[in-house]
Amino acid sequence: ETGVGKEYLARAIHDSSQRPGRFVAVNCAAIPESLIESELFGYLPGAYTGAAAKGRKGLIEESDGGTLFLDEIGDMPLALQSRLLRVLAESEVTPIGANAPRPLRLSLLSASHRDLAALVREGRFREDLYYRVNAATLTVPPLREREDLDWLIARLLARHQDEGAPVLAPAALMALKAHSWPGNIRELANAIAVA
Repeated sequence: ETGVGKEYLARAIHDSSQRPGRFVAVNCAAIPESLIESELFGYLPGAYTGAAAKGRKGLIEESDGGTLFLDEIGDMPLALQSRLLRVLAESEVTPIGANAPRPLRLSLLSASHRDLAALVREGRFREDLYYRVNAATLTVPPLREREDLDWLIARLLARHQDEGAPVLAPAALMALKAHSWPGNIRELANAIAVA
C-alpha cells in the first residue's frame, strides 16, 4: 500500500550494505513517460532538441557503486523495461546519443503496489525483467497490521528530539493505536509532526 515505508526499508537495506555509492530513489510513476528515458539513462550534449548543452548523467549512472531504488516499477513503460533489463544483464548503461556503454556496478531494489505477476500475465510487464527483479520479495504490511506500533511511534517521536523531547500522554498513545491509518506511516509521521 502507499505510505507503508517502502523507501525507508530500501534505504535501510542500502545503509546496512555499506556500499560506498549513493542511494538513488526513482518514482517510476511520477516521471512523465516522455522524460523517463532521459532521466534514467542520461544523455550526451545535443542528443535531442532541448537537451542540456553539457548533457546529463542519468539516475542509473548516479547510483553506480550504490543502490538504485525503483519505486512503482510496475508503472514503467514496456519499451523502457527492455532497456532496464539490458542494464541489469550487462552491468552497463548507454546514455541517449552515446555509441558506447558505460560500465557500472549497482544493487537494484524495486517496489510496487501492483501485482507484478498479474501484469506479466496481462502482457504489461516483461516476464524476463520480472524474474530479474524478483529474486527476493519482501511484503511491507500496512500499519493497521503491524504489531510494532509502539516502537514505530517512539521512533517517529525521536525524530523531533531537537524540538524538546516530545512525550505522548497515555490517552494520545491510545488514540494513535486505535486509528486505522489508511495513509500508513506517511499519515502517522505527519500526525506526529503536526502534534
